[in-house]
Amino acid sequence: MSDLLFQSAQQHIPGGVNSPVRAFKSVGGSPLFIDRTEGPYVFDSEGRRYVDYVGSWGPLILGHTHPQVVEAISKGAQRFLSVGAPTQLETQIAALICELMPQIERVRLVSSGTEATMTALRLARGYTGREKILKFEGCYHGHSDSLLVKAGSGLLTLGIPTSAGIPKALAELTLVSPYNDIAALEHIFATHGDDLAGVILEPIAGNMNCIPAEPDFLRQLQALCHQHGTVLIVDEVITGFRVAFQGAKAIYPELQADLTCLGKIIGGGLPVGAVGGRKDIMDYLAPQGPVYQAGTLSGNPVCLSAGYQTLSLLKAHPERYDQLAAHTKSLCDGLTKLSREAGVPFTTQHVGSLFGLFFTDQTRLRYLSDVNACQIDQFNVFFHTMLNHGVNLAPSAYECGFVSWAHTDETLAETFTAAKQAFAAVAAFTEANAANPKEALSPEEALIPA
Repeated sequence: MSDLLFQSAQQHIPGGVNSPVRAFKSVGGSPLFIDRTEGPYVFDSEGRRYVDYVGSWGPLILGHTHPQVVEAISKGAQRFLSVGAPTQLETQIAALICELMPQIERVRLVSSGTEATMTALRLARGYTGREKILKFEGCYHGHSDSLLVKAGSGLLTLGIPTSAGIPKALAELTLVSPYNDIAALEHIFATHGDDLAGVILEPIAGNMNCIPAEPDFLRQLQALCHQHGTVLIVDEVITGFRVAFQGAKAIYPELQADLTCLGKIIGGGLPVGAVGGRKDIMDYLAPQGPVYQAGTLSGNPVCLSAGYQTLSLLKAHPERYDQLAAHTKSLCDGLTKLSREAGVPFTTQHVGSLFGLFFTDQTRLRYLSDVNACQIDQFNVFFHTMLNHGVNLAPSAYECGFVSWAHTDETLAETFTAAKQAFAAVAAFTEANAANPKEALSPEEALIPA
């Protein structure tokens, strides 16, 4: 059924999808077409159930279609769908974000993470009067022109180092440094520091799988930004309210952001983004300041109804973060044990409820080059065998996974049952190709059917 639906979609939608990584281009095959969701599960167009670790790419920390969030959306929609005028709900969620994230003094609501990072860059340039931006290799901050230079996520999955359609002159204003590389960072600041308007980074890179920043790297970045008057932009679109109650800054107390970008969880599954930070910088935004930003649907009340309910539940149950972290550790430990039993080199990394799976004998991955050296074909075998046995992972070796409140010991048990088959498939695939490399199996030929 998914094959037919995908063929139909390609007649009307470029590539058959509305976001590239959904297309299964890296792993092969046709994408699942989802019919409905519930708790830790998604159901495809044929009604088949899957334990889901994608979670709409991060926002569904409570699980799919959480009843209280659905109720909040329903009540909100009965009042208004969109008004294009101020509502009290905008103030309420902005105040809640400022309360929960102490480094944020003012918030501008937008409709996506891409809008948030795009606004943050313009704000940094307007505030400093400078033009150059520094980003880090493998970090993905949305698809705005300034940030699609050596980006992660879908671009890595498709093997595209940048994107067509970006003016060369604009790309030249974006400098790129390797993630976690202090020497390279110091060199760039020594050469360009006084011309840098802002630096943007993911504190835990979730778009080259799951690569946490090194504390020493963050400390030096912090010091250099302060020394050169450069705005430090922390992209917490994925990590905000996900890895800890106050986001990555709760894990890295040395990280003092001038601007923070949020998304995902603050929309509770609906499209919301935000940029927030120091009052003196945020006040540069129009209508108060000279930096223009606007959006007809910014602060959409139905989306904010979902986001406010989600944040309220997280605030009421901060103890659930420890439970989420413990569940994620159990997941990763269980998968590691099964990989050892199957003789498959495999490593996991996890922070809070965010995790990454790597087919490598390295025990610690720090750089994009480490991720690039992993066995992508082995991941593809693992991915499809897991899918065949009812577990849905992100369809790319460069994407992280997510655990939600709805995942239980039962869903972990289902996952481990599938993973035992998946690691066996990887082991057989590797052994067959080592024995006869001239007639190597493709990942599709190595799958173990359900």
